[in-house]
Amino acid sequence: QVRLVESGGGLAQPGGSLRLSCTASGSFLTIDAMGWYRQAPGKQRELVAVATIDGTTDVAASVKGRFTCSRDIAKNTVYLQMNRLKPEDTAVYYCNTEATDPFSYEARHYWGQGTQVTVSS
Repeated sequence: QVRLVESGGGLAQPGGSLRLSCTASGSFLTIDAMGWYRQAPGKQRELVAVATIDGTTDVAASVKGRFTCSRDIAKNTVYLQMNRLKPEDTAVYYCNTEATDPFSYEARHYWGQGTQVTVSS
C-alpha cells in the first residue's frame, strides 16, 4: 500500500500563488509517475500536471505558463507551484501516483485525500 499526504491548499486571491506538495510513503518497489488532478464542483476530475520517474514534467494547456510541476525523487515528493491563480482554478486538488508493488510487480494507482484550493477576492 502507498499513502499519499498532501499539503499546501488554501485560499488565495486572484493573481496570487500557492504551492502544493504530496509525499508518498509505504510499501512499493518504485514510485513511477506522480501528478496532480483537480475536480471543481459539478465537473469531472481533470489532469493538471504530471512528473515521470525520469524527471519529465508536463502541465495541462489550461494552466500552462502559470503552474509548474516538479519532483524530488529522493523524497518521493511532487510539487505543484501555482502562480497567477484565477477563480476558475478553484477545485479540490488530488495527488495521484503510479507505484510498482514490491511483491506482485504490478503497477497500481493511488490517490491522496485531496486539498481544497479556493481562489477568490
